[in-house]
Amino acid sequence: MNESMTTVLVVDDNADNRVLLSGLLKPHHKVIVATNGQQALDLAKTRQPDIVLLDIMMPEMDGYEVCQYLKLDTNTAAIPVIFLTAKTQIEDEQRGFEVGAVDYILKPISPPILLSRINTHLRLRQAMHDLARQNEILEVRVKERTHELDSLQDATIGAMASLAETRDNETGNHIRRTQNYIKVLAQALRNHGHYIDQLSSTAIENLFKSAPMHDIGKVGIPDNILLKPGKLTDEEFRVMQNHTTLGKEVLLTVESSIDFECDFLTTAIEIAYSHQEKWDGSGYPEGLSGLDIPLSARMMAIADVYDALISERVYKPAFSHEKAVSIIAEGSGTHFEPLLVEVFLAIEHEFHDIAVTYSDEGFDENSFNQTG
Repeated sequence: MNESMTTVLVVDDNADNRVLLSGLLKPHHKVIVATNGQQALDLAKTRQPDIVLLDIMMPEMDGYEVCQYLKLDTNTAAIPVIFLTAKTQIEDEQRGFEVGAVDYILKPISPPILLSRINTHLRLRQAMHDLARQNEILEVRVKERTHELDSLQDATIGAMASLAETRDNETGNHIRRTQNYIKVLAQALRNHGHYIDQLSSTAIENLFKSAPMHDIGKVGIPDNILLKPGKLTDEEFRVMQNHTTLGKEVLLTVESSIDFECDFLTTAIEIAYSHQEKWDGSGYPEGLSGLDIPLSARMMAIADVYDALISERVYKPAFSHEKAVSIIAEGSGTHFEPLLVEVFLAIEHEFHDIAVTYSDEGFDENSFNQTG
């Protein structure tokens, strides 16, 4: 989507806020402003903005009501709404998502975060629109079918993966590492004669493409939980667990907008929804066990846990490769499928090589290679 052609509707009853937001956005987008809820609804219908930045605390009609009206009108329902507010309670943020908002940014506004979120949602909207029109495109450009489908898939993956990145502290290299981990694990399984019927070259490519969306549901988790620098409370952890369900719902929305089967979306849904399940049934969201967990999700569990172990987090230091391998080996039969662990142990050096190749900035390979 061409930034210069996009229109942002800013809705805020505070003049200072309107001036600040307009100043930040005008170098990148066309900006129209509304001072109250009714004016916002009128402008949304007549001007059809590409995205709405909506304050919550306004007189007469608050932001929640405005968002509800926008989503009830077929002419404005598809316009993404981002709430801008100083309200920090989990319940407030959950209500915002319930009435149809796509994101929630706390005041005071950080300009880089604001611009990144806006551009991410604009790209996601464009990707979903393109997918919905796929049949029409195919009718007039049959010879380019494979190329266009791949381009649309890649655009969707990029938009969705970057959407999750802007909500979390994880980097783009985490995405590249995990998708390469799952690819080499799948190839090794097939080479060892395991799950051959499920691991064709096309299926492995779908795994590689789908893996970046494993945590797309984190876009729906409140910042104060997702970015909390300490241990989560039981209640906060229950909210965090919702990222698997939210991820599935986001991808099902994309899937429902097209009228043909898309294998990479099917795989992405499996991974997003079930990668936190455990072999012994102690995982979430459904407590699945054994082979009831999709193979794609069982492989993603190893890839995701390995990368989490070797990466520094606010609540833990980075573990060495050897320590990470040891922890995964100990999880055989409980967290992970024993067969997958066996194959992982046979190719753990490939995981190490991928981790080094796609290391984050400031990565210390000498420290990484030490046991501990």
